[in-house]
Amino acid sequence: MLKLIISYIVGLVFGVGIMISGMANPAKVLNFFDIAGTWDPSLAFVMGGALAITVFGYRFVLKQPAPRLADTFHLPTRQDVDLPLVAGSAVFGIGWGIAGFCPGGAIPALGTGRVEVFVFIAALLAGILTAKALRRRNRAAAAV
Repeated sequence: MLKLIISYIVGLVFGVGIMISGMANPAKVLNFFDIAGTWDPSLAFVMGGALAITVFGYRFVLKQPAPRLADTFHLPTRQDVDLPLVAGSAVFGIGWGIAGFCPGGAIPALGTGRVEVFVFIAALLAGILTAKALRRRNRAAAAV
């Protein structure tokens, strides 16, 4: 139960931060990409702040023998760059540039009730399901 409560609090803090920073507003995000027009640098400050907290936070947290609510840390072990990573990154960036939403900003934006947020989440879920199906099919074909 404690894990659930802490997860809720962390998600709430994240969502409130996204809303306060304006990153749930696709126009604000798209203006960051519009360097020649109505450029808004605030996204860079939000990302810079998140990066600074992450760098120092990881240094502190990873000195601990284990997380507070788990037996072990679950960290990625792969360091190679492969086609799925590059393709996924490209699709993410293109989608973010077109829609002005990323998954982290869109989920808190569901609370606004705007139709475009629900369309984005539906497209996100469809993309996830499609990627899983393609990965399953590729694994099955490789096993034959």
